[in-house]
Amino acid sequence: MPAARTRILVVAFGGNALIRGGEDGTQKQQQRRALDLAAGILPLARTGAGLLLIHGNGPQVGQILIQAEEASTRVPSQSLDVCVAQSEGSVAYILERALRTVLGQAGLQRPVTSIITHVRVSRADPALRAPSKPIGPFYTRFRARALRRQRHWPMVEDAGRGYRRVVPSPRPVEVLQLETIRALLERGHLVIAAGGGGIPVARSARGEWSGVEAVIDKDLTAGLLAAKLHAEKLVILTDVDQVVLDYGKPEQRPVSSMGLRDARRYLRAGQFPPGSMGPKVKACLHYMARVRGEAIITSVRGLPRALQGRGGTRFVPAPGREHRRRTA
Repeated sequence: MPAARTRILVVAFGGNALIRGGEDGTQKQQQRRALDLAAGILPLARTGAGLLLIHGNGPQVGQILIQAEEASTRVPSQSLDVCVAQSEGSVAYILERALRTVLGQAGLQRPVTSIITHVRVSRADPALRAPSKPIGPFYTRFRARALRRQRHWPMVEDAGRGYRRVVPSPRPVEVLQLETIRALLERGHLVIAAGGGGIPVARSARGEWSGVEAVIDKDLTAGLLAAKLHAEKLVILTDVDQVVLDYGKPEQRPVSSMGLRDARRYLRAGQFPPGSMGPKVKACLHYMARVRGEAIITSVRGLPRALQGRGGTRFVPAPGREHRRRTA
């Protein structure tokens, strides 16, 4: 008789879970937030399932790029893929320490393992020819012109605060450490992997691997991994308890469940912007289209109620099922 398949849960959350608005993002602040996060996902760790955590890194990469700019006359610059790798390692280190602390205090003796993760993107991805994601510090007009000339960086004016570099955000195609992640999950590890969506890499026709100056959306990588691992559940944690339709308008309303057909329709209608809820909904759709599992979007504080079926937004596979507004 074949061995039973290991239950796998995939949880994704943003880098702003460790650096919140109004905070300086000091190391001590991030360590405190990591402990809060670890306590919030403790119910999932108690299930005994293989648990994969995928963190964002936007604020952390931003800090690295600001540091690089401030030291640009004294220290050689580094490519963006190396900066992503740096943030992946440092954030995973902070999270792993917090998880070991919280698990130990709860009496759970589960191994925690962090993996620096390479994610292949396609050189033919149209996004590579259309940089759109602002990153790093704000520059003066003079400095932005110099960077355009010296480093060939696309620059845009952003929020009236100055100019910023924009980079591509290609779709993740393959997670190179997939089988390592799978093996660890099957042995009961809590795995931290694909931080910031993973380090973008590409392979040439001659078989040479190289880094790509881009960033990958961590939610899309989470959806890809959840599908490849046949995860039982994909949970995307954000700063709202539920997905909201007509966000910011007088008629805005939260949604407790959403059929896949409705989710696609709302995406086409622009209900979920590319820079916020769009990638999260796309990740859930990618996963649900390939695996008979459950996808949930909620906040850390709303996770306990969502796991009990009393909160969050669930994506349901039944085609054409209309969304139900939350009544509780």
